[in-house]
Amino acid sequence: MTERRAGAAAQWWAELPPAAGSAVMATGIVSVGLHLVGSEGLSVALLVLGCAAWLALAVDFGRRLLRQRDRWEHEADTPPALTAVAATTVLGTRVSLLGAGRQPLAVAALLVAVVTWAVLLPHVLRHWQRHGMPGAVFLVCVATQGLAVLGATLAVALPALWLAWAALLCFGLGLVLYAVAFTRFDLRQIDTGAGDHWVAGGALAISALAGAKLLAVPAWRGGAGHDALRMVTLALLAVVLAWYLLLAVEELRHPRWHYDVRRWATVFPMGMTAVATLSAAASASVGWLRTPGQVLLWIAAAAWAVVLIGLVRSAARDVRAERPTPGRR
Repeated sequence: MTERRAGAAAQWWAELPPAAGSAVMATGIVSVGLHLVGSEGLSVALLVLGCAAWLALAVDFGRRLLRQRDRWEHEADTPPALTAVAATTVLGTRVSLLGAGRQPLAVAALLVAVVTWAVLLPHVLRHWQRHGMPGAVFLVCVATQGLAVLGATLAVALPALWLAWAALLCFGLGLVLYAVAFTRFDLRQIDTGAGDHWVAGGALAISALAGAKLLAVPAWRGGAGHDALRMVTLALLAVVLAWYLLLAVEELRHPRWHYDVRRWATVFPMGMTAVATLSAAASASVGWLRTPGQVLLWIAAAAWAVVLIGLVRSAARDVRAERPTPGRR
């Protein structure tokens, strides 16, 4: 019986889609947010959980590359493949926040993310549809802005000004990719999407976070460029909050209670909006934003817990369904 359960669990894991990487993204960003509000114990616990999930998914990624090349190439053509990049940058950012002794690990995460981004992004862009795509289309922006966030974080922590310039370049490219992705996004997904439609707002949230991180670069403070970047960051955050309100209202109008792996792509934008708000409160010197940022964070943490329960129940149900019934051979 134990062997059957193990086999069923292994089969369930092997069939996970690339979108499963959004669970790591959601866990990582909630961990970052908990750190920002001083809940260090919970933050580290989620970081450990996120890193464990990242390692497991990385092993599976390598296995598919070596043993299931056709499947790997098919999945690499889809936007959800870019969750690998975004998850790596989010975890790398949280690792960097642990302190000076952890910066080499954060640098390693950035290198892995850059290489993965350079390999996967051309594949995804070549296979874009002209229109009617789900919210996952915005992952081209999320992955690119993830590089900007981690790069800007390390630019301050190391410090390394050249990394700040590279992050600024990714920031600009990410905004361009968002605009292009929006032309391909099916707006009807706001009413009918299974969860990843929230990335339409989440992509701008990570853009606002990248702007907030760049504002913290000491060498740029006090100049005209810094003031312009502050205006752009706050404008992005205003649009993000508008997206958040719209998507939340649509959730109430069109409830979608069943679990779907794409629900992690709902939690990630919720957490990212909270972290962007908290970060902008500090780096853009808008102190009153901290309170709404804290409220949004605890809402995101609650959503993370609810979706985790849904994942566990769904996995248990699928594993039971995979087991042979008594008497069957």
